[in-house]
Formats: sequence, C-alpha cells, structure tokens
Amino acid sequence: MRWALVKVCLAVTTMVVVAFAVPLGLVVKEMARDRAFSNAERQAAAVAPALSITTDRDQLDRVVASAGSDAGVSVHIPASDDGTVAAVEIGKRRAATKDIATVRRLGRASTTEVPGGSTLLQPVALSSGTAVVEVYVPEAEVSNGVGTAWAVLAGVGVALILGSVAVADRLGVRMVQPAQRLVEGAHELGEGKLGARVPEEGPKELRLAAEAFNSMADQVVQLLANERELAADLSHRLRTPLTVLRLNAASLGDTPVAEQTRAAVAKLEGEVDTIIRTAREAKPQTAAVGAGAGCDVAEVVRQRMEFWSALAEDEGRKWRVAGVDRPVRVPVARADLAASLDALLGNVFRHTPEGTAFAVDVHNAEDAVIVLVSDAGQGIPDPDAAMARGSGSGQAGSTGLGLDIVRRLAEQTGGDVRIGSSVLGGTEVRIWIQLDGRKTAGRGHRGAVRRRRTGGLVSTFNRSRSLP
Repeated sequence: MRWALVKVCLAVTTMVVVAFAVPLGLVVKEMARDRAFSNAERQAAAVAPALSITTDRDQLDRVVASAGSDAGVSVHIPASDDGTVAAVEIGKRRAATKDIATVRRLGRASTTEVPGGSTLLQPVALSSGTAVVEVYVPEAEVSNGVGTAWAVLAGVGVALILGSVAVADRLGVRMVQPAQRLVEGAHELGEGKLGARVPEEGPKELRLAAEAFNSMADQVVQLLANERELAADLSHRLRTPLTVLRLNAASLGDTPVAEQTRAAVAKLEGEVDTIIRTAREAKPQTAAVGAGAGCDVAEVVRQRMEFWSALAEDEGRKWRVAGVDRPVRVPVARADLAASLDALLGNVFRHTPEGTAFAVDVHNAEDAVIVLVSDAGQGIPDPDAAMARGSGSGQAGSTGLGLDIVRRLAEQTGGDVRIGSSVLGGTEVRIWIQLDGRKTAGRGHRGAVRRRRTGGLVSTFNRSRSLP
C-alpha cells in the first residue's frame, strides 16, 4: 500500500508538472524572441527619421552607429527613377535581394531567416523610393535567458516531484503502520495470545478497524472464559450425584465389590475435580440477568431439600428449613439457584461428619432476599481462602468452585456472599440477592468475609432460628 501511494502521487505530480512546465517554457521562449525583435524594431525606428531627412552616406553612417551597432544595422536605399539619386548600401547585407525587393514592394515589415540568426526588414518611404532598414538579430539574442528559465522550471518541477513523493511516503507510513499492527495483532490472536490488542491510531478507517478488532478480541476472551466457566459449572454439578454415590457406597459394607465401588467413585470424583481445576483458568465476566428472568426461591429450596433430606436421614443429620412458606421471587435463573444450593449443601455433606445438623433459611427483606445455609460442623478455618477463587476452602477434596458459583450468582444481581459463624456452632454462608440491582449501603465490598454478625434485621433473624 505504501509504494502504491508513492507511485500514484509520483504519476499525478509528474503529469501536473509537465502540464504546467512545458507551456510555461514555450511562453518563456516566445517572450525572449519578442524581446529580441522589439529591440530590433527600436533600432530600425531610430534610423527611419534620418532617412526621411537625408540620404547622405556620411550622415547615415553616423545615424546607424548611434542606433546601436553598425555591424547589425544596414540601410538599403534604391536609386531614383530619374537617376539623380544613386543606390546606397550602408552596412553589411545579410538578407537576400529578393526578400528586400519583396518588402520594398509590399511596404510592410518582415522577418527572414539568415545564417546565424534572423533579420528584421523595415521599409521606410522616401521621395526617391522605398528604403529598407535591415536589423540583424543573432540566434543567441533570440534565445537569451531561455536556457536559464528552463533550468529553473526543471529544478522546480523536480523539487515538486520529490516533495510529493516524500509527503506520500510519510502519509503511506501513517496508513501502513497501523495496518501492519492490525495484521500482527490478528496473527497473535490466531496463535492463541488472547492479550493481543491493537493501538487505535492512524486514519479514521483504521482506527475504527482497530477498535472493532479490540472489541472482537475482548469478546473472544469473554466467550472463552464463559466456556471455561460453563465447563467448570457443569462439572461441578456432577458433585451432587457423586456425593450420593459416595454415601451409598459407604453403606455397602466391607465386601470386595463395595471396595471396588468406593474406589471407582473416588476415582471419578478425582477426575471431576481435575476437570474443574483445568477449566477454571481465568475469571469470567458474568452477564447480568435479563429483566424477565427469575424464579421462586421458596419453591427451589423445597425441591432441593426433598433430595438432600433423604441423604440427611441416611446419615442421621437433623435439618430444618425456614422462610419457604410463601413465594419469594428473585432475579436469577432457576437452574443457577439450584446449582448454588446443591454446591453449598454438598459441601456440608462432604466436609462435616455424619450426624451434623444443618439448616436452610430464606428471609425476604424489602430490597433483597437472604438465603442462609448453616451447619453445626467444625467451621471453616480460613474464610478468606474459602472465598478466594479456585483456592478451595482449605479442606481436602475441595476445588473452591462451589463458593465461587454462589458468589457469581449473588454478584450478578448486585449482591454478595459472606461467610461467618452460624448459631448452630459451625459455618454459615449468607447469600445476599439484591432485588433492584443496587448495592445496599454499609454491606461492604463484594465477596467480603463476615466473621461477626452485626445488629439489625438479619441478626434478629439469625437469633430466632433453631433446629427442632
């Protein structure tokens, strides 16, 4: 593109220079010729008055000498018809006799070519006939200054061409460099370098192209992150049936088949954990839930507790559900809320001993819905590490994705997740789902870890809860 612009500019500038320089050079040549013959006419005009007064040779010699150059001016006086005046030739004749006779006969000035230049033949009427004043104009005088003028025109033309080429080259660089960076960025993105971006500079069209490329690259990164999150979320949802399989396998006894079943379940669980850790390489950008999406928290909690209550009875766990006696709408997808509850309840079954009690409470505030999952286990030693993405809860066999799924569910509504100590003596995970998408003042930053319960509506609600 750069050289194409240079070639186009070179061709256009050359045509413009030729179109103006050639006519201008011809005009300069014509002006030099006109100047030379104008000087010759002035010399002839200086001799004509003397011819009208006298035809004496000596006087005419002085007049011719005073006209400028006796070598360039000559006078041809014809003889009179009656023979009283003889023919007089003053100066050197260069024009042909027939040319002088023609001018004398026609009575008007004329120019004729002679060796070394041209002559101007100017007729002058006398009483004895028509005299002819001949002024010699050398070729050097006709072309005087023409060569210099043409050289100046050629220099100016060359300078214009070189200047236009230089300007076109600089403009080409401004266009080519952003285009090259755009190509390099596309190659890098194609090679898997997801951080490749292009500076938005250069002409408007290239800036728009760079902006579109960067937007596309951001979208690709987000899509890949969402794909990883989807793979991780789907893999994590396998943890729920795996938990059931592990619990059922634990009740099979000590037979060889039971041991093989438990080993297969453990291996499958390890593979699922590997898939989760591999898929979760970057923090995704979760899209906000549309205005028309939503579900009933109470219905989802009742449905999931029907599943987990059967496992709780098998392990001798006491459990309680509160706040699900009336519908409670939240702006989250039903499947996402169910996956979050399964993640938290699965953690309770995985990381607390059999017989440990747990509870699920739903509280409907004015601008938010609070879901509390608490247990009577040993608690989480490091809540900060548990909330850290992908770091696990500090317990064996944990990928840390469960709490992250719950956190993303709350954050997409403007809420957050907090970990604290429950009234049952173990861990309490509090999910704050914002109903109007605004953050509640004083709730702290997203993902904050809450070790101490503050006063107010939620604390009163916590103190009123107890297991049957």
